[in-house]
Amino acid sequence: QVQLAESGGGSVQAGGSLRLSCATSGATLGWIIMGWFRQAPGKEREGVASINFDDRAQYADFVKGRFTISQDAAKMALYLQMNNLSTEDAAVYYCAARRADVGWWSGSPLLRNAYTDWGQGTQVAVSS
Repeated sequence: QVQLAESGGGSVQAGGSLRLSCATSGATLGWIIMGWFRQAPGKEREGVASINFDDRAQYADFVKGRFTISQDAAKMALYLQMNNLSTEDAAVYYCAARRADVGWWSGSPLLRNAYTDWGQGTQVAVSS
């Protein structure tokens, strides 16, 4: 059974930092893309950052220079270092992954349709 589990969310003041983690299991052939999404109340879920199996990363414009995505392929784990957080970053953050057995995705990796599996989310709150 494929599972993704986020951790590391919490409450910080504006300007602070958090590091999110995503532990994965059950993908027998591994992942070819992993990503982070977020959803604030009343808003659509949006792509934040993604990373391919070859460590190529992409970021949404609104997090460039502040967030860093990374992975540990051996552990099949995903991370998101978030620095200089603002109140606009407050949301539920979701880990997502595309299993290797479904084939490559040729579109933007910041789109929801790129992914086959999702975590349950972790809350990030930012106070001013």
